[in-house]
Amino acid sequence: MSVERVDVAVVGAGAMGAATAWHLARAGRDVEVFEQFEPGHVRGASHGASRNFNVAYTEPEYLAWLRDAEVLWRELEAEADRPLLTTTVVVTHGPGVDHAATAAAISAAGLAAEVLDRHEAASRWPGLRFDGPVLHNPRAGRLDADASVAAFLSGAARAGARTRWNSAVTDIEVHGDDDVRFTATDAAGSRRVHARRLVCTAGAWTAKTLAGVRGATLPALRVTQEQPAHFRPLDAAASWPGFNHHPSADDAATAGFAAVVYGMQTPGQGLKAGWHAAGPEVDPDRRSFVPDPALTAALVRYASEWLPGVDATDVSEITCTYTSTVDARFVLERFGPVVVGAGFSGHGFKFTPVVGRTLAALAAA
Repeated sequence: MSVERVDVAVVGAGAMGAATAWHLARAGRDVEVFEQFEPGHVRGASHGASRNFNVAYTEPEYLAWLRDAEVLWRELEAEADRPLLTTTVVVTHGPGVDHAATAAAISAAGLAAEVLDRHEAASRWPGLRFDGPVLHNPRAGRLDADASVAAFLSGAARAGARTRWNSAVTDIEVHGDDDVRFTATDAAGSRRVHARRLVCTAGAWTAKTLAGVRGATLPALRVTQEQPAHFRPLDAAASWPGFNHHPSADDAATAGFAAVVYGMQTPGQGLKAGWHAAGPEVDPDRRSFVPDPALTAALVRYASEWLPGVDATDVSEITCTYTSTVDARFVLERFGPVVVGAGFSGHGFKFTPVVGRTLAALAAA
C-alpha cells in the first residue's frame, strides 16, 4: 500500500471542515481534505440554500462569536465575489423565550435588538402570525449554505489545499503526539496517509470515524433525521424575515408543538419551516430519507395556523441529519494529534468561520 504524507488532514468537507481548511491553507499549512461522498451531496447537514444567521442568544461567548462570524462571512464574500450572508432580519417570538432579557443581552454585546408588540410586528411581516411580543434583530439574516461551503473550499484550494472527493477514511491510529495515520480509499484503491494532525469534522459520521481511536473520548452525539419543508408563499414578491417560534408547555396555543419552529425564505424554493431537533434517531448510513408523516402533518398544521402568508397545502419536504450534544454545546477538542469538531446541528452554521478558526488553531498548535 502506498504512503502519503501531509501536515494536516481534514476528514469531512462539510461546512466546518471546509472552513477549517480555509483558515489553515491561508496560514500556509499543507492541508488535504478527505470527503467520503461527492461534491454537493445531500446525505449530511451542510447542504441546502438557506440557514438563519440568528443572533438571539443570551450567552456572551456566543454573542462574541457572532460578532466575529459576521466579519469573517463578509471577508469570505469579498474573496469569493458572491453574496453569502443576506440581511433579511430575524424575528423571535413565542412564550418560551424571555424577549426583554434576550434583547438586553444582545444589545450589551453591541448587536442590534428591539422588542416589538405583536401589532407592530404583524404590520411589518403580515406573512407571520404573532400572539405576543416579538424580538427583532435587524442585522440578522440568511446564509446560503451550499454557496458558503463551496466558497470555503475554493478559497482553501486557491491557498494550496487539496480536496479528495469520494475518499473514505478508516483505520485511524495515533502513533505519537505529532503522528496520526489512517487509510484513505477511493476508486483508485487504498493508500496509507501519515499526518501531523487530523481534524475530524465528519458530522453524523464522527463517532464511527473515531471509533477505537486512542484517547479520543467524545461526549454522547445524537444523530437524527430532520425534515424541514418549503411552503409556497401566496405573494411571490413578498419579503420574509427569518424566524424562530418558541413554545411553552404552559401556553395552550403552543403546548402541542413538536419542538421550537424555525424558518426563513429560500429564494426560488419558498418559505422554509421546520421543527428543531424533533426527528427520529438514525444511523447515517441506513436512514430512509423518508419524512415522518406525523411530523409532516404537524408542520402543515403549524403553517396553516401561524403562517398566513403561505399555502399550507403546497409543501415540498427535504431531509437532513442533525448531530447534537445533550446540552447543544459544540465539541471543539484536541486529543493528541486528533482534533474534533462536532455537535453543531440546529444552531452551528452561523458560527462556521469562527468554528473553522478555532479548529485550525487547535490543529496548528
